[in-house]
Amino acid sequence: MRKLFLLMATTGFFYQSYGQSGLYQTGVDKQFDDAFELFDKHQYSASKQAFEIVKGEKLSPRRTIDADFYYAVSALYLENPDGPSLVEGIINHYPEDPRANEAAFILGDYLFEKRHYKEAIEKYSLVNVDVIDLEQRSKVYFRTGYSYFQLKDYTNAARYFDPVKKMQTSYTGDGYYYSGYVSLQQQKYDQAIADLKQADRYPEYQDKVPYMLSELYYRQQRYDELIDYGTSITQSRQKLDRKSDIYLLLAEAYFERRDFTNAATYYDAFSKGGSTKMSREQMYKAGVAQFEVGQYQLAANYFKQVALQDDRLGQVSSYYLGHSYLKLNNPEYAITSFSAAYKSDVDANIQEEALYNFAKLSLERGSYQEAINAMDQYLAKFPSGNNIGEVETMMSDALINTNNYLRAVEHIEGMSNKSPAIRAAYQKVTYYQGLTYFRNKRYAEAITYFDKSILYPVDKTIVHEAFFRKGEAYAAQENMPAAIKAYEQVTSMRLTSLDPALIRSHYGLGYAYFNTQQYSKAQQQFLQYNEKIKKVNNLTSYYDDAILRLGDSYYIQKKFDEALSTFRQAINERNPDGDYAHYMAGVVLNFQNRNKEAIAELDRALSKYPNSRFRDDIVFQKAQINMEVSNYADARKGFSELISQSPNSAFVPFALEGRAVASYSLKDYNETIADYKKILDSYPNATNADAALVGLQETLSLQGRTAEFSKYLSDYKRSNPGNQSLQSIEFETAKNLFFNKSYGESIKAFEEFRRSYPNSAQESEAQYFTADAYYRMGQKDKALQQFYTLEGRGASTHRSKAIQRIAEIEFENKNYQKAIPYFISSTKLARDKIEQYEANRGLMTAYYETKKHDSASYYADKVIALGDITPDATASAQLIKAKSLLQTGKTADAQDELMALLNESSSVQGAEALFMLAQSFHSAGNYKQSNETIFTFSEKYGVYSLWYGKCFVLLAKNYKALNENFQAKATLESIIENSENQQVLEEAKAELKGL
Repeated sequence: MRKLFLLMATTGFFYQSYGQSGLYQTGVDKQFDDAFELFDKHQYSASKQAFEIVKGEKLSPRRTIDADFYYAVSALYLENPDGPSLVEGIINHYPEDPRANEAAFILGDYLFEKRHYKEAIEKYSLVNVDVIDLEQRSKVYFRTGYSYFQLKDYTNAARYFDPVKKMQTSYTGDGYYYSGYVSLQQQKYDQAIADLKQADRYPEYQDKVPYMLSELYYRQQRYDELIDYGTSITQSRQKLDRKSDIYLLLAEAYFERRDFTNAATYYDAFSKGGSTKMSREQMYKAGVAQFEVGQYQLAANYFKQVALQDDRLGQVSSYYLGHSYLKLNNPEYAITSFSAAYKSDVDANIQEEALYNFAKLSLERGSYQEAINAMDQYLAKFPSGNNIGEVETMMSDALINTNNYLRAVEHIEGMSNKSPAIRAAYQKVTYYQGLTYFRNKRYAEAITYFDKSILYPVDKTIVHEAFFRKGEAYAAQENMPAAIKAYEQVTSMRLTSLDPALIRSHYGLGYAYFNTQQYSKAQQQFLQYNEKIKKVNNLTSYYDDAILRLGDSYYIQKKFDEALSTFRQAINERNPDGDYAHYMAGVVLNFQNRNKEAIAELDRALSKYPNSRFRDDIVFQKAQINMEVSNYADARKGFSELISQSPNSAFVPFALEGRAVASYSLKDYNETIADYKKILDSYPNATNADAALVGLQETLSLQGRTAEFSKYLSDYKRSNPGNQSLQSIEFETAKNLFFNKSYGESIKAFEEFRRSYPNSAQESEAQYFTADAYYRMGQKDKALQQFYTLEGRGASTHRSKAIQRIAEIEFENKNYQKAIPYFISSTKLARDKIEQYEANRGLMTAYYETKKHDSASYYADKVIALGDITPDATASAQLIKAKSLLQTGKTADAQDELMALLNESSSVQGAEALFMLAQSFHSAGNYKQSNETIFTFSEKYGVYSLWYGKCFVLLAKNYKALNENFQAKATLESIIENSENQQVLEEAKAELKGL
């Protein structure tokens, strides 16, 4: 609106009417004229003072009114506090005088300019418009209407704008524009359009009118007129108010006409130039338009903003968002979007389709448990749904493939009718759950689930595998009769000769027979295993171990030629346990009286394997052979080597005896006597103590030193009282209690035995059983005390076991520093791979817990090199190694180790490894790589609720860092809805609260 008029235009008119009188020459007239001149020159302060003086003079009535008027107006323009009241006084004191009309006019303008619209209306209403010119009349009407407009009184505003439109003045354009605006507010759209079209003829409104006309066409759903007008005006006029908003209205009009191409174009134009934001409904429409023209990323950008709220728009936007991400080949985001859509129950049709798509996509992505849960909901909520047939088919596929086997089993067992497909699924998931329990060493539960799997023998291959695994579980429990029965179920079936279950059963059955002293049967099973395993390439081979056990079976049956051939075959094939093969070949040659060859074989074992765990056996065996062939000097040398190099070996009492005999044969009687005495003094309970006593008696007699013998004879009698049969019965009774797991009773029996026979040869063994019984009862402190005592007694057959137990207990008590030296000793005393594994595993973990990460990595490699001694052996070692590498700043190496673990293992260690790897990417700011890692590997770890849940909380954190708040919110809500792990729930809730 143009600037308001100047007061002078009016004051000049009135002054001319009354200023030229005949009294001008008088002094008062001169004063009045001078005062008015000051007023006319806008010197209001001076004019006010001058008129104040004039007012003190004797004036005519006319001059009095004029002086009061100019004085009041000067005060008004000076913003004097009393200005408005002075002008108001003119109106009130001289209501019939023309100055009253002018005063009302001036005061109305003053109040209008001050935006005191209510007061302005009141003053303008006092103006007699009939006595003022057309321009001034138009002004009064317009300003009165505008004041009502500002007060939201559109009815009265329209009443005053209407006459302005009919006057050809400078206010005519204003009248049309504001009249149109008022009609718009009153929803009198036709009138508004007519007025605004008239306003558009005036230059000052040509930038403003186009948007208002466009909005009016849109409100009247006159989309074609809007499109014609809007496209033309935006092209012809470069400078328009709210031009981007016209683009938005055009987009909306094209959308209503289903012209998505043009709609998408104008939505995009608005987004690029708009200073305002779209409403959620407009963003939804923009998303639909972009989706329909194949601009799926742009569509997703719109939909994900709308989807943040849980209402109908949010639900349908989530649904469209899911399809947009599918088109963008981003199934991970699509799953989250469909999840949000089906969890909203605003629109049942959208919910059904979203739930179906979520289930289908989850199945395709391998998220089987999520698929099962979704299909359960679908079947329950939409039993007559459009996709019911496909959902039922998908359900059987999901049940078969899920790795949350317990829930799948529970689900199927709860079904009243089990179709053949569901029975097949049940057979598989129970078998897989059995495998899970087996890997976690929960053998009793594993057997239960293998039996469940056998109930529905739909897939014969799974039947074979279930019986085989059942045998393995029984073997792990050391229940060999039951293991044999399970293995024999496999071997008795009519399977192809290279069936994997059959081949592995031969190996398991071989061990079961071997451990129950059925060596001939063991021999046959190991033979079959070795013959068949060579013909297949895709099975884990235990050939190297089986060939040695075959040799052992031959040896025990005294089939020495076959045994020797087998052990030499192992040597030629570079068997990893070649030291054992050389050793046993030497033993067999000795039995064949081929002693020279036997010694050569044992020498090869010592030279090729200087750190062999069988070194004591080999050295002792070689010395024994030298004794047999009367090479007494070499024999004595061998026995001495064992005694000096392995002072804690269980062979020491026997090496002392052998050396004593060799020295006797060499007529070195003093050495003989010394060794026999050493046995009786240091190992009074050794099984060869009686032989040492006899040898000592003979040698002392030969030397004429018989008197020395009486002391040793007395000591021996105390250690070996005469009632051997009763002693043996008591000892065996105590052992039977132990093996029957009556540990408390066995402790009492062993302690009574030790009190009754303190010098018995079996006293140290009784102490070991006592300690072990305490350990198995969970009384670790008492067990540890006994084991420490036993370890401190020196060499015995049970000392090495005591050392192993001390290491285990101190480790379990988290006394890692105390455990480490005993684990180190255990590595040297280990007689087989299991003992090697336990010692190295203990060192690996103890060093990690004491923050000696390089040592932890070193022993982790040793555990890995031993292979899967237990189902999780390699996985645990890989995890410890990766953690150690991370702690030492070797992130890249750690990530490689974690990736190897993920590719090889579906264990709980793999689940933790996944979280660690994803976390390492997150910490480095590689959020997308972190997410991709979780998506790629997470499904197989679904049963491990802690790590699986933590991975998806991390996923939400990645989304947040990527500004994907919708995905973050939906992910966290899904975790809260589905997770059963309290720690995960708390983490998810905290993240959601801070989102």
